[in-house]
Amino acid sequence: MKRRRTFSLLVFILPSALIYTLFVMYPSLSGLYYSLTNWDGISPSYKLIGLSNFREIFQDPLFYKSVKNSFTFAFLVVVIKNALALGFAILLDKKLRLTGFFRSVFFMPAILSSIIVAYTWVTILNPVFGSWQTLFQAIGLDGIAKLDLLGSRSTALYSVVFVSIWQNMGYAMVIYLAGLQTIPGDLYESAGMDGAGRWKQFLHVTFPLIAPALTINLILSTVNALKEFDLVYILTGGGPFDSSQVIGTAIYKIAFEMNRFGYGIAMSLILFLIIAVISLGQLRYLKKREVEY
Repeated sequence: MKRRRTFSLLVFILPSALIYTLFVMYPSLSGLYYSLTNWDGISPSYKLIGLSNFREIFQDPLFYKSVKNSFTFAFLVVVIKNALALGFAILLDKKLRLTGFFRSVFFMPAILSSIIVAYTWVTILNPVFGSWQTLFQAIGLDGIAKLDLLGSRSTALYSVVFVSIWQNMGYAMVIYLAGLQTIPGDLYESAGMDGAGRWKQFLHVTFPLIAPALTINLILSTVNALKEFDLVYILTGGGPFDSSQVIGTAIYKIAFEMNRFGYGIAMSLILFLIIAVISLGQLRYLKKREVEY
């Protein structure tokens, strides 16, 4: 019976293990190998160059520019998105007539493809015929209407930040809503009887008890923001003049446009390490915070 059970388990595990090995483990290990080569992604011949790619990365201005933009993008998205998501979650936690409708409206962008969202906002923000122009011209603000938000070095990155928050805020809001609905109403009644106003109830009841939801949202938001590619690539292409170039689009530019796959893979490994260090640091700190509360 023991052997039969073990055999049955192996039979069920084997297909998924095989798929995982072929599509996750093998590409990851081969990527580690190719990062030590000068492979161009096309030619069957290449040679090992050791750590030359990694040494070049830390002397590459594009790498530092993309890292700076990625951290700026991630910081703004994580802070603003979670603040808005928590605020709307608190408002929509109440059982009002249109609560269900507004929950659906806010969550809807999160289920749309990033490609659809990006092309929609490219059309809206078009400086010639976009809805942005029509709206501000209609209210007499022609100066704002003429702004090319995606084509200006000073506004391109922040425009992508806005679109990212618009798309993903609803997803974070749903997680906060789930956390809020686990808080017993008796706690708010007790806090109110002790003289605590709404702000103090939020600080001493709501905020500590939604710690698990906050942990999930902060980690997911940070990881997704640091590896952002779709929105940036379609909205701005990393331009103008690399002003909105993030690590994901820089890797694509190096690997597919400059045909330096070995160098691009080396940069992607550094991105993996950056995300791993930051997310593990967040997890350790936020889990400690949960225990303290």
